[in-house]
Amino acid sequence: MRVIVGAAIVRGGALLAQQRAYPAEVAGRWELPGGRVEAGESEPEALRRECVEELGVEVHVGARVGADVQLRPGLVLRAYAATLADLAAEPKALEHKGLRWIDPSTLDDLPWLPADLELLPALRELLEGVTKPR
Repeated sequence: MRVIVGAAIVRGGALLAQQRAYPAEVAGRWELPGGRVEAGESEPEALRRECVEELGVEVHVGARVGADVQLRPGLVLRAYAATLADLAAEPKALEHKGLRWIDPSTLDDLPWLPADLELLPALRELLEGVTKPR
C-alpha cells in the first residue's frame, strides 16, 4: 500500500492550507501540505521532508488525524497533526499558488480537494481541541 501524508499544521487555533497551482483539473483547490512516502522513509519523516520542500519550514509531527482516505486502489491519504518547529517561522508557498491560515468557522468556505474534504470533520475536531491522541 502506498501512502500520501498530509500535515494538519495548527498555529493559534488556525489550520494551514495550500492552494494547488497545477495540474489544471485541480488548480485553485485547497489541500493539506504533504506528499508521497518514499521507500525507506517513515510517514513522519516523509511529512517533515515534504513540509521543507513545499513550505520551507520544519515541523514537529504529532498524532494521526482522522481515518485513512482511499485515493484509489493501493493508495491512501493519512493526515497527522503538526506544529511549526519554529513558531516565528512563516511558511511560504514554494510549490503552490497560495497559503492560508483557516479557523474552524471557515473550513467549509474553501473548495477543498475531495480527499481533504473527507478529513474536514477530523480537522475541525483538531482545531477545536477535541481530538485525543491515538
